[in-house]
Amino acid sequence: MRILLVEDEAGFARPLQAALERELFVVDWVDSLALAREASRAGVHGLVLLDRSLPDGDGLSLIATLRADRPGIPVIVLSARGEVADRVSGLDDGADDYLVKPFELAEMLARIRAVQRRPSEVASEEIAVGELVFDASFGEARVRDMRLNLQRREVSVLATLLRRRGRTVLREVLEEAVYGFDDEIQSNALDSHVSRLRRKLRDAQAGVEIHTVRGVGYLLRPAP
Repeated sequence: MRILLVEDEAGFARPLQAALERELFVVDWVDSLALAREASRAGVHGLVLLDRSLPDGDGLSLIATLRADRPGIPVIVLSARGEVADRVSGLDDGADDYLVKPFELAEMLARIRAVQRRPSEVASEEIAVGELVFDASFGEARVRDMRLNLQRREVSVLATLLRRRGRTVLREVLEEAVYGFDDEIQSNALDSHVSRLRRKLRDAQAGVEIHTVRGVGYLLRPAP
């Protein structure tokens, strides 16, 4: 899943971004409401982590903008303002959850899983093709109850191909799912991720194949 992190304190945002990326998320970090509005227009994020105290206003003012375009997108507020009135106002203004700083990463991950389980545009889903079962909420792939050891970007490629199984997925669509705004993309990087993923699926006898549509993209379907 791709996360939009809206936080103006670099000392807080960079370690959090790195920690979330170790948990296989793709994270785009912006430090103002203006940049957050611009980033949200891309429509590629499955979750927003939103600070309240931003240099150009209260982060809560962004929620209405987000929901106008993506009614079901989960929003978790991150704030040092932890009084009851602050938490109530955050939830009343549309946040799905409110997490008071400082917090433990384990708690944040649990809250992310919780909002993903709620019925919404990004609701929890399990996708099965061939012998492969993919849990979209946890980014976990299994073949006959054996967990596949996939890297973060391999998970993103697999999730995107599975959601469009049986259809050709454009390279541009895969790159949007796999890379953050600040990532430098090498010309053959996506092909390398797909190649490693294809090999792991084959070695696990997953019963699925990833086909290259030359010059266009990739297609995932059950193996014959």
